[in-house]
Amino acid sequence: MTATPDTTTWRGWLLSDTPTSRRHARLSSLYKGWLSFRSNTLAMVGLGILVALLLMALFAPLIAPHDPLAQNLLDRLKPLGTPGHIFGTDSLGRDILSRLIYGSRITLYIVTLVALIAPIAGLLAGTVAGYAGGWADIVLMRITDIFLAFPRLVLALAFVAALGAGIENAVLAISLTAWPPYARIARAETLTIRNSDYISAVRLQGAGPMRIITRHIWPLCISSLIVRVTLDMAGIILAAAGLGFLGLGAQPPSPEWGAMISEGRRFILDHWWVATMPGLAIFTVSLGFNLLGDGLRDVLDPKAEK
Repeated sequence: MTATPDTTTWRGWLLSDTPTSRRHARLSSLYKGWLSFRSNTLAMVGLGILVALLLMALFAPLIAPHDPLAQNLLDRLKPLGTPGHIFGTDSLGRDILSRLIYGSRITLYIVTLVALIAPIAGLLAGTVAGYAGGWADIVLMRITDIFLAFPRLVLALAFVAALGAGIENAVLAISLTAWPPYARIARAETLTIRNSDYISAVRLQGAGPMRIITRHIWPLCISSLIVRVTLDMAGIILAAAGLGFLGLGAQPPSPEWGAMISEGRRFILDHWWVATMPGLAIFTVSLGFNLLGDGLRDVLDPKAEK
């Protein structure tokens, strides 16, 4: 026999099976989702990695032991564990740890902008295609197929070559290559929802297509997109690092992790830490996003067994 939660406490109130208002039901759902997420150890590890990344970027001036752009040729290529340079120095004598810390800002900048642009564009295209059907669906989905036919990095390289090198153009290029999967997901969700009794009732009340899409279809697509965005972040970080490695992303002397690997590849045999440290940073952050995405999928997927 299951014990009834004590509704006189916050926890009991949030775990109540009989919510007293819409706000109560929403808070109860969020709290139960958090409890489910918290029980996933790997997801919490991923969350911890990303919180550490956020704090590192936010407090970079306080944490970094040196100026990331300061050069000192007398200290060039110092090994790991050198006093004052825990992760060593690069070929220009710049402290690698400081550059990694400030590079986290560039990584978060790229991830945030792409996460704002690509899912919104995909959500708009996918829901319009799925709800309108007909020629709108055919045209939008064929455009989506064209984008999906090219490898993401190759297509990003083509866009950057046309737009010019730079971090803003790299963000735009990655966003232009990242939206098609979101459009596919949004279209599939819309096709499932649009003929439901719920949407038919809203339509009978006089709601127009735009109101139905924005107020009733979009909210039901958000959870799937959030999971996909989180899982895609690793690929976005790798694409940004690839562009930086090729000299088409953030430009020197910016401490972008891909550009740091590109510089360190010349010394990979004798001074391996110059390229290894930023490579480990990319690996760690990508792993964090993947672990977080798996945890969110378990919580937000309505088809998953509870």
